[in-house]
Amino acid sequence: MTTKNSTLTTGTMRASVLVRPGTVEVQDVPVPTLNDNQVLVRISAVGVCGSDTHFFHEGHIGDMVVTEPLILGHESAGTIVAVGAAVSPDRIGERVSIEPQKPCRVCEYCKSGQYNLCQNIEFYAAPPIHGAFAEFAAIESDFAYAVPDHVSDEAAALMEPLSVAIATCRKAAMQPGSSVLIAGAGPIGILVAKVARIYGATDITVSDPAAHRRDFALGAGATRAVDPRTEDPAASGPLFDVFVDASGAPAAIQAGIRAVKPGGKVVLVGMGTDTVALPVSLIQNREIELTGIFRYTNTWPMAINLVASGLVDLDALVTHRFALENVEAALLTGGTDPHAIKSVINPRS
Repeated sequence: MTTKNSTLTTGTMRASVLVRPGTVEVQDVPVPTLNDNQVLVRISAVGVCGSDTHFFHEGHIGDMVVTEPLILGHESAGTIVAVGAAVSPDRIGERVSIEPQKPCRVCEYCKSGQYNLCQNIEFYAAPPIHGAFAEFAAIESDFAYAVPDHVSDEAAALMEPLSVAIATCRKAAMQPGSSVLIAGAGPIGILVAKVARIYGATDITVSDPAAHRRDFALGAGATRAVDPRTEDPAASGPLFDVFVDASGAPAAIQAGIRAVKPGGKVVLVGMGTDTVALPVSLIQNREIELTGIFRYTNTWPMAINLVASGLVDLDALVTHRFALENVEAALLTGGTDPHAIKSVINPRS
C-alpha cells in the first residue's frame, strides 16, 4: 500500500455509528484496510439519503436488516490519501466522487452490465457493509471518479442521487417530446425532472403537497407543478408517456399509474411501504410497463459531465449542513424542517 501517512493503515478514525434504530453515536473505529485494487478516501462530504433515514428510524429496508452497529451514508466524495498495491500512487491527492458499491464482476448480472443486480454486491450502508459517515472510506479504484477542480465537494458527493435520476430516465426511455409525471419533489424527484429536461422531455409535471418543493421543482426543470390534494393531473390534460414515483406514497403510485397513456411506462423509485395495491386491470388493458429502479450502472461519467458543464446544479439542492457529531440531527431534519431539500455531512468540520 502507498499512503501519504503511514498511520492511516493502522490508526483509528471518527465515525457516526448506528448502534440501534433511533440512536447514532460518534465512535473511534479502525480505518478501513485496502485490498490491492482499492483506494482510501478522506471523506469531505456525504449527503443524507432517504435510505439512511429509513435505517435510522426502522432498522431495515425490506429484507436488508441492521443486526449490528452500522456506519450509514453512501452519497460521498473526498480526496484519495492511500492506494492499494495495484493502483498507481499518482492517484494520491486526487479529488473523487465515490460510486459506493463493489460488485463481484463475475456473475451473470455483472457480465451483462447489470452489476447493480449482482447478488454478491457490497454497497455502502447496506447491512453489513459500512458507509461513509466517517473520516475515511475504502472503494475500488475504478469506482472512485476524478472530478474537475471547479466541482465542489458537495456536488461531487451528490453525483450519487443524480445517478439515480439518470438511471431512472434511461429505464423510462425518455426522449425528445416525452411527457412525464413525477410524484414527489424531494432531491430524487427534482433531479429526475432536471435530467428528463436534458433528455428532451417537454411536458414535465411534478406533484407534491408542499408548496416550497413545487416551487423548487419549477426552478429545476419542471414545466408544471401541482398539489395532489387538489388537482388530479390525469383529469386536467392528456395522459402521460411516463410516470415516475419518487415519493413512495401508495396513493401517489396509484394515481400516477392511472395518469399513464396506453403503452406508457411506470418507474418506481421512491421508498415507502413494502406492498401497494395496484390497478391491475388498467395496467393490463393499457399495456403499461411497470418497473423499479435499484441503484444504477455506468452513470458516473455522465453525471460528472452534466455537473461540470453547468447543465445540472447540485449545489443548489443543499439546504442544511452538519458536522459528524450531528448526524442524528441531520437524519431528523427531513421530518422536522418543511423547507429541507438535501442535508450534507462534513466529517472534517
